[in-house]
Amino acid sequence: MPNPAAVLARLPADVRHQFLGIAGAEWETIAAARAEQEAALAVERNTTSPFLHDPVGWIRLRLREHVWSKQVEIAESVRDHRRTAVPSAHEVGKSFIAARLAAWWIEVHPPGEAFVVTTAPTGRQVRAVLWREIRRAHTKGNLAGRTNQTEWWLGDEMVAFGQKPADYDPSAFQGIHARYVLVILDEACGIPEAIYQAAGSLAGNERSRTLAIGNPDDPAAHFAKVCKPGSGWHVISVDGLESPNFTDEPVPDTLRDLLLGPTYVAETLADGGGEDSPLYVAKVRGRFPENATDGVVLLSWASACQRLELAPGAPVELGMDVGAGGDETNIRLRRGPKAGRKWNKKTPDWAEAVALALEAIDATGATRIKVDTIGVGWGVVGRLKELRAEGRHACEVVAVNVGAAASNPTRFPRLRDQLWWEVGRELSRAGGWDLGEVDDTTISQLIAPTYQRDSAGRIRVESKPDTKKRLKLNRSPDDADALLLAYYSPPVAPKVMAY
Repeated sequence: MPNPAAVLARLPADVRHQFLGIAGAEWETIAAARAEQEAALAVERNTTSPFLHDPVGWIRLRLREHVWSKQVEIAESVRDHRRTAVPSAHEVGKSFIAARLAAWWIEVHPPGEAFVVTTAPTGRQVRAVLWREIRRAHTKGNLAGRTNQTEWWLGDEMVAFGQKPADYDPSAFQGIHARYVLVILDEACGIPEAIYQAAGSLAGNERSRTLAIGNPDDPAAHFAKVCKPGSGWHVISVDGLESPNFTDEPVPDTLRDLLLGPTYVAETLADGGGEDSPLYVAKVRGRFPENATDGVVLLSWASACQRLELAPGAPVELGMDVGAGGDETNIRLRRGPKAGRKWNKKTPDWAEAVALALEAIDATGATRIKVDTIGVGWGVVGRLKELRAEGRHACEVVAVNVGAAASNPTRFPRLRDQLWWEVGRELSRAGGWDLGEVDDTTISQLIAPTYQRDSAGRIRVESKPDTKKRLKLNRSPDDADALLLAYYSPPVAPKVMAY
């Protein structure tokens, strides 16, 4: 019997891929086993892999994994173009295909002549996302060498590594020399321009490649520039509505379960306010949104704060927006600059809201909880204070009436305006809070309100009912209010001196 891998390797890639879709699992299993043998022999003999020009065939035969049409296009672009940029929707297999290309790159080139450098905005994204997938590919293909959380070694020689941008000295790239270099910029919107420039120098020869891939949530990022026509990059846009769960493209159910689905799309539409919302444009359609000129918090700012890695610390505090008449009560934790978990529950009466607050206090050891007292919030504050006096908890309870006058009345009519501006806007713009654990629902609420200035030049933030009506939201945007309260610092009352 002829070597199946050798037979397939002699076929044009499109014919081979079509054949594998028809021939069935038996031929693919035999071919994969022989391909593994051939790859091992190629490494041993220091010869060229039969998959040097066929990354898709390598993934399908060596790893026995399926790639859908856009992933095929990305892989073939990296093969054919020196620089590939991929603005992509959420959950379409971005990091999967980037990791497989890294593994393919190392195996198909002669040992010692290939190198892979990867980066992502945070260490967590490097280790837990891209390099987790690289380790999976290494194990699944029984590839040569050994991998750890951020490195790949062949013997005593490192052939691939990953770091976050803050760990790079761009000049250090100059010390890496290889005939075949692949640079992967994952979550590319969060990568600074200096790293792009350093990557360009590292992958400067004709045989090297650069792949920048990520969600296009920041129209001001350098990633947006490289994705524009005339940038010199080969650009592949991945629209989530063109992925297999929205088309007739056949894929295995195991893959379908990992890809963007109708439920997330519906939730993003409902929470964000329709097809024109920045979150929907970026996360679902894979396009760069326009920053709203009248938005209190811009998506680009909020997204950048989701990519921060700030150390948690003091104070440990809670913000609470109380739901009335069956609405949800929302509580958000902060640990210093880092936003933590949230509690959401429908509370038909204030007693259930009190119980939820106690649950959050007990779970976190928070030193202070700030409660919006509009509506039934007064009852919650009163009962929590009584329980503190009785020794049930030691958390300071602060009543916050967001409808009251602002502490800076020359700039803001109400405290709510001041809260949204000084907490939501300023912390987002300055990168003053870590929103890495904040979900897309809360982010969509955070970027929803607009603002205008009144005749006195004061800042008026759009009211909650007006935002809900304008965006046709199905639920009240209370998650964001709880987040803002968690970070709000009430003014300290002046001490009264006794004489």
